[in-house]
Amino acid sequence: MLKGKKILLGITGSIAAYKSILLLRLLVKAGAEVKVVISPAAREFVPQLTLSTLSNQPVLCEISGDQGWSNHVMLGRWADCMVIAPLSCNTLAKMASGQCDNLLLAVYLSATCPVLVAPAMDEDMWKHPSTKANLQKIQTFGNQVIPVTHGDLASGLVGEGRMAEPEDILSYISNLFSHTPLLKGKKALVSAGPTHEPLDPVRFIGNHSSGKMGIALAAALQKQGADVTLVLGPVGEIVLPEGIKTIRVKTAAEMFKACSRSFPKSDITVMAAAVADYTPVKTAKDKIKKSDPLMVLELTRTTDILASLGKVKRKNQVLVGFALETTDGEAAAKEKLKKKNADIIVLNSLQDKDAGFGTDTNKVTIFTKQGDKIPFDNKSKTAVAQDIIDTVIRLYYA
Repeated sequence: MLKGKKILLGITGSIAAYKSILLLRLLVKAGAEVKVVISPAAREFVPQLTLSTLSNQPVLCEISGDQGWSNHVMLGRWADCMVIAPLSCNTLAKMASGQCDNLLLAVYLSATCPVLVAPAMDEDMWKHPSTKANLQKIQTFGNQVIPVTHGDLASGLVGEGRMAEPEDILSYISNLFSHTPLLKGKKALVSAGPTHEPLDPVRFIGNHSSGKMGIALAAALQKQGADVTLVLGPVGEIVLPEGIKTIRVKTAAEMFKACSRSFPKSDITVMAAAVADYTPVKTAKDKIKKSDPLMVLELTRTTDILASLGKVKRKNQVLVGFALETTDGEAAAKEKLKKKNADIIVLNSLQDKDAGFGTDTNKVTIFTKQGDKIPFDNKSKTAVAQDIIDTVIRLYYA
């Protein structure tokens, strides 16, 4: 499975670095070409001579040295996969904040391949809120976290934080390359972000949606092989996945028009956008001047995009909607599921901590027309997107 694959093995300053020697041996034995990049702190934990002998490659640590410049950009583009094992608490924090003070971090930031990390730290460090926040943040970047295990720790304690065993890490890497896209040949449509309903050339009615959840869903669908079209409302600066057709819109009417055009050819449609329910009856040509203490706005309902698509949905199409509620969420989700002819409704609540608009995490419950109620814990929006798409695949494409 790994024969001929190019693997970058990153090693950071952790007592668990001794396990990296065995992981390196397993990778080479499996036929992979491995280059090792270590952080300066890792030199205190693992012999570079051992690593270079096993990999048959020089061990890279400094950006420049006696042998010249280590081209971190080319290293990041060379690999089919980068694995950081062990990942120390310190390097994790630097990855989360985008710091680049050593070669390992420079290579990581230049990597265009999948990145897997295997954390290793003592239990109290592992459970610290900053560690959890940093792990969630790097997952939003698309990095995959290999779970820690419970066992003996360097402190002498027994608990969580132990790095996964080399054989298990090898299995994760192998699975990465054995993955068969389950939605290859399928077309997907995703809406994301807010809509802005103009009052005048300056002001608008809108909401706080960042578009992060919808963009994560588009990326998850693409990862499974789908040909994705993303209809994106007005959001701030955000990195969009390459290869996804993106249609930029501003108003609810523009979003409805774009979604209606793409829907007939779509196999899977996920309406994750926070579309305004009302729009001004009239839009002023010029900026509205401040005058009377009270101003009355006349609003009219926008087109319900999810319901409109549900009315023309074919039997072989899958339609997913979202319900953002503050009260009676389950009842509202179930009603929406039936009323709008959706196959799945994803419920989230503004009452849940670190969920909803503007956050990097979300907590959802999935309701299906088959009668399933599937709750999930608070996770990064990347992980939530994967849960939603996994549910679609399980119900309709497994």
